Amino acid sequence: MESLLNYFETIPSLHRSILLVSGITFFWLLEGAVPLFRFRYRKWRHAVPNIFFTITTIVVNFTLAFLLLQSSDWVRDNGFGIINWLPEMPLWLYVVLGLLLLDLIGAYLAHLVEHKVKPLWMVHLVHHTDHEVDTTTANRHHPIESFIRFFFTLAGVFIAGTPIGIVMLYQSLSLVATQFSHANIRLPRKVDKAISYVLVSPDMHKVHHHYVLPYTDSNYGNIFSIWDRIFGTYMELDRDAIVYGVDTFPDRKVNASVWGLLKQPFHKYRKPTTGGSTPA
Repeated sequence: MESLLNYFETIPSLHRSILLVSGITFFWLLEGAVPLFRFRYRKWRHAVPNIFFTITTIVVNFTLAFLLLQSSDWVRDNGFGIINWLPEMPLWLYVVLGLLLLDLIGAYLAHLVEHKVKPLWMVHLVHHTDHEVDTTTANRHHPIESFIRFFFTLAGVFIAGTPIGIVMLYQSLSLVATQFSHANIRLPRKVDKAISYVLVSPDMHKVHHHYVLPYTDSNYGNIFSIWDRIFGTYMELDRDAIVYGVDTFPDRKVNASVWGLLKQPFHKYRKPTTGGSTPA
């Protein structure tokens, strides 16, 4: 465990890039072999805006990375944060608690707030207006959202007290986990269900991308599914009944345009509906 943390403390940018590209490539190929939905789309064309927003997310995170490093070093040096206030524990438990707290504060809480605060929902909308959710959707976030998510992560570092090794390990796991949960793959139902008791599975997360409430406001988890179960935000819906998108923003042309998506947060807020029929 110590050697693992030492590696992630100084993980090269090249290795993180390889992880990103390898993950997308692996799940992209898997989507072709065992697709959940057989989308009638040109996969590369669909991926263009999603890859654009993946790049903007990388740029934002890289630009602000020094804040993450300074914050994690400060909490380590000053013994600040929850995991540093607890009695001495085995290193593996220290790491697990750090990962859980980062997932709760930096991911679950951030996601929940984005759905409950109207201006933030308009920013987060970019992620939800993908009509063909696949592994490239994982990092389809407006640049403003990338800043929002970063500062929730920063808050997680301070509150949890995680050193940079745990932070980098969490971000690496998060990268693969979101590619997996968004991937357009059909796992055996029992396997997917078993996974969902601990981790966010594809079927579990796809419910969150259903086009109407209350399903859109459920299953906020990032890596660990336990937060949705603990806080009562877990919901189920048969995967074959899922329809992607957002009912109040149904324009497929705009939702596939980089420029249209960049402008999306500045539209007038439209209240989503509950239930409803499948859109044409």
